[in-house]
Amino acid sequence: MRLYLIAGEPSGDALGAALMAGLKQLQPDIEFHGAGGPLMQDQGLVSQFDMAELSVMGIAEVLPKYRALKRRIRQCSDAVLRLEPDALITIDSPDFCLRVAKQVKAASGIATIHYVAPSVWAWRSGRAAKMARVIDHVLALLPFEPPLMRAAGMSCDFVGHPVVSQPQASEQEAGNFRSHHKIGAAPILLVLPGSRKGEVERLAPIFGRTIEKLLKSRPDLRVVVPAADAVFARVSGLVSGWAGQPIVIASANLPEKRAAFMAADVALAASGTVSLELAAAGAPMVIAYDMNWLSRILIKRMLKTDTVTLVNLVSDTREVPEFLGADCQPDKIAGGVLAVLDKPHDQQLAMDLTMQRLGQGGETPGLRAAKSVLATIS
Repeated sequence: MRLYLIAGEPSGDALGAALMAGLKQLQPDIEFHGAGGPLMQDQGLVSQFDMAELSVMGIAEVLPKYRALKRRIRQCSDAVLRLEPDALITIDSPDFCLRVAKQVKAASGIATIHYVAPSVWAWRSGRAAKMARVIDHVLALLPFEPPLMRAAGMSCDFVGHPVVSQPQASEQEAGNFRSHHKIGAAPILLVLPGSRKGEVERLAPIFGRTIEKLLKSRPDLRVVVPAADAVFARVSGLVSGWAGQPIVIASANLPEKRAAFMAADVALAASGTVSLELAAAGAPMVIAYDMNWLSRILIKRMLKTDTVTLVNLVSDTREVPEFLGADCQPDKIAGGVLAVLDKPHDQQLAMDLTMQRLGQGGETPGLRAAKSVLATIS
């Protein structure tokens, strides 16, 4: 059996590597071809080019690389057509991956599988129908996504979210984190202003003013800021003027990041999958997010849900407070954080239910995804 896989982002590389490990467990003689990052290469993929070439976002970033990306799309589709694999498996990065799938489908009957369903439950529902023109089967991370994909004309299996198989810190490691940073028994506020430069620039000043207000009510709070590699220097600079002498740690240092999550009493985070990481660690949270005025208007008109927080969506509750758009103001956010700090256990049931529904305690997502792939192409 031969498969051609494409991943264009580090998160996709991790999904692809777990899928490949599951496939090798079930089908030892399998061959992997395609384009991916270091984790997929560790599983036996010889990548056609550096995955980092595909990790571009936004019009300003894409335009200078447009011709190069078009060449890579053609290179991948030509390689698939020459190889004639049992399936083309594209992993997230839809702007690139679905263009490859389109060219492959136009010239062959090769099965196409896409890992990570588009978030049509939130906005732009037409994306699923468009994807169905070139994708046969979808591997979904969220349990409510398969009916939406099937309605658009694709087969789909929920395979679990990778967060459920990520290691968590122990209580002892959380205690060691407190000792190392001389925090003692003081309550920890974890602050996560995002992983992209634009959102960090927007949210850091708002979060900084929120912390000033919080410290007036809770002067004992200690602020810990895990910062992603791509924005570590910028985050460090932005928080240097915050009150409370925040402790900045590198998210790339996974043991320290996990210990911080486990030690946290409450978290203030930008909207995104980080809510699932916090839930996995049992850290109660408040979500706050804002964008430029035009995006705010457009998203508000297109948004199909009354919440954007995955913990709320998966648990079908509204336990996690959100302060979005016009509500993303220091006074309101500080009130929300204090309320959660006052009753931190109110979110526990929603967080536990979220992890359960995402597949915690069952087969790993990589193995479930592998079984779904094999069932699709058998």
